[in-house]
Amino acid sequence: MADSKELVLSDSVSSPEFIQELLPAAERTALLYHLSYLCLGGYPKLERLLRERALETQLLFGSSEAVLFKCVGTSNNLVKSLLPSLKMAAEKNKPQLARKFLEKAQEWISDIIKDVKEIVKRYDKHNGDVAKSTSDIITEKDETEKTQQQQTCEMEALQKTVDTLEENLQKLNKDIEASEKQIEAKNEEIRAFINKITGSKEEPIMKTPDATSAAAAAYAPGVAIFSMMVPFMESIFGYISNMVTASSYQATIQTLQGGLSELTDAHRHLKDQEWTIQNQIMDQQLNLAKIKIENGQLPSVVHLDEVQKCLSRIQQILIQLQKFWEKVAVLLDTLKDRTFAGEDYIEFLEDMKDEFLESVEAAKQGWTQFGLSCMKANGIFSVQANGAYNFLEVSPSSLSKEDWEKEYNHVKDKLENIKPNVPSQKAITH
Repeated sequence: MADSKELVLSDSVSSPEFIQELLPAAERTALLYHLSYLCLGGYPKLERLLRERALETQLLFGSSEAVLFKCVGTSNNLVKSLLPSLKMAAEKNKPQLARKFLEKAQEWISDIIKDVKEIVKRYDKHNGDVAKSTSDIITEKDETEKTQQQQTCEMEALQKTVDTLEENLQKLNKDIEASEKQIEAKNEEIRAFINKITGSKEEPIMKTPDATSAAAAAYAPGVAIFSMMVPFMESIFGYISNMVTASSYQATIQTLQGGLSELTDAHRHLKDQEWTIQNQIMDQQLNLAKIKIENGQLPSVVHLDEVQKCLSRIQQILIQLQKFWEKVAVLLDTLKDRTFAGEDYIEFLEDMKDEFLESVEAAKQGWTQFGLSCMKANGIFSVQANGAYNFLEVSPSSLSKEDWEKEYNHVKDKLENIKPNVPSQKAITH
């Protein structure tokens, strides 16, 4: 019979939508390259250097698109093939068939993990190349400035504004970091509650023979089975909230939901403030860059610094994706060994068939949502890999002042319209 112990891992992914955090970073990257390219007009050597790096990024995004498409396919296979097969195996009492499909699913997942590991390595190398290019541009800038004009009063005023905004941003980043720690602490509290519901060894559910414990014991195995099929913490918590009948647990759920919602709203507000200040800094930096260009000076490479941050963010999320699939592989192995193992399976069918079939149906929702999130991210990377770098076909030094200004403002507006993607907590209240 399925053992409910140690099934909710401490590094649970909160939401099936976590992959959508890739979107703003991917969209910003090409636009930041575009601005950097415009600012390097008139410096052919640096134009070529930037073009090479941007094309490498474009190719890397094409590979990212392929990996995400594989995630879409595997999610669909889990929903349309694995879960129905598990359901049929339970209905017809065929554990070997279930084990066969679980082993096949693990092959799909091993393939994805291998691909994601490889692309994470490529991001790491590429980001190092971008950093070296930034250093080369800074060297060229320093050498050029030796023969160029000193800063005008207008430049100094703009730089002072940028410095003040960056100080404000640093303070805000500390507030955001504190907010993230509060959310993680609340998530740990929720994980502890899930462990209690599923009867983990850290806090046995039958500690005392009261009514609440008895009620919890009735649905704990079903939650344990569900947690072996779905890795998303908020989905597990939502499943619990739909099954719980004990009033004491309902009160706990409402308290946890309310606390997490309050923290998430506050965090989203801070992220919105961060985005506003970042756009203000970018606006002032762009104005400063324009003045320097008009005065025959090479502007700073702040946009390439931002490119590096975006690439690092994408790499971090892909590492999270790798860990996610590794966890799924562990959970499916647990499901195979603890639920479809010989004599234990016969006992399981006698006691838990209804709960198992119910869990299979519920698991489809989380996996379907994850597949849709991967599809959306795949679409963004597809656009980035195909059309977002067409600006490289025209040298910025060949543009008239009016065309340069028009293109510059167009890119700037696009950047300002990209919004932060704060992970949603809506599913946890279902």
